[in-house]
Amino acid sequence: MSVPTAVIGATGYVGGELLRLIAGHPEFDMQAAVSASRAGTPIAATFPHLAPAFGSDVFANPESWLDAVPRGTRLAVFSAAPHGASAGMLAALIDDATARDVELHVVDASADFRFSERDAYEAVYGEHGAPSAIPAFASGLPEHVTELTTPHIGNPGCFATAMLLAIVPLLSSGLTTGHFMTSGITGSTGSGREAKTGTHHPERHSNLYAYKPLEHRHAPEVEHLAGLATGRETAVSFVPHSGPFARGIHMTVFAEATQEITADALTTVFRDAYATAPFVEIVSGTPRLKDVVASNYAKLGVAASGRRIAVTCVIDNLVKGAAGGAVQWMNRLFDLPETMGLEAPAPAWT
Repeated sequence: MSVPTAVIGATGYVGGELLRLIAGHPEFDMQAAVSASRAGTPIAATFPHLAPAFGSDVFANPESWLDAVPRGTRLAVFSAAPHGASAGMLAALIDDATARDVELHVVDASADFRFSERDAYEAVYGEHGAPSAIPAFASGLPEHVTELTTPHIGNPGCFATAMLLAIVPLLSSGLTTGHFMTSGITGSTGSGREAKTGTHHPERHSNLYAYKPLEHRHAPEVEHLAGLATGRETAVSFVPHSGPFARGIHMTVFAEATQEITADALTTVFRDAYATAPFVEIVSGTPRLKDVVASNYAKLGVAASGRRIAVTCVIDNLVKGAAGGAVQWMNRLFDLPETMGLEAPAPAWT
């Protein structure tokens, strides 16, 4: 089958990655790359590297792109719109599509549908843009959610993806207490296209610094989603860092075991947990960022000494942490192989 596909908020870094992945996907067929700010302008003018895939195609107007979708269509919609704005746009789109007899599956890359309860979301982000739509969305990593019960997905954030990959097996196994100390380093693309002091190249080059220590909004997201995945309560203390590179996340998670454990035993726990996860590899030693950048793969390494545990995880923030994870979910929503369009290895020498 060929699945008509649209991307909302298509001009940001995550939107650009979605366009790139969709261009190479054997079943997703680009229907509309939607942008309010650049409607009518060529996609290649914003993303020159995508010119071979999109030629003279232009960004679509958010007010009219759905008019070109025939009645009875089953449509894949990715949203890369900003936090807080995505929910209202998607709720209106779902209502409009229903009235036009268009069946939607939505994967939202913003934070708007990562919490299953309105109060939990609003405690972190403020007023929700479409609380009535929350029950139609589920959230979590594809590796941790075995059964789909909703038509739409809120994809976890990039830092959250790396933390969840490390934390959920520890919680599920019962090996650790529920408190995790985490430290993550992210590339500058995680801050979006808009230039800011913290992402401006002269400030970030050859530099490393923490920001929002113990206050980053992905910590409560991880607590919520880890609880949904395992049924256990947890507390996450997180210190994020800005790294001197464009792409990737290097995450370290520290935990205390309930009893002494060896590194070999801990490795077995993780390999068992991800035995059927095509994009997750447990490596010997420590994982390297360049082994995953620009790919949908995640690599984890574990260490143990007495009751002390450290797990390191590397992912690409724009792919596994955003656009790639979203495509993984959309593959599942359309009963396609989860790996479809995502199996390209990392280029390594980035």
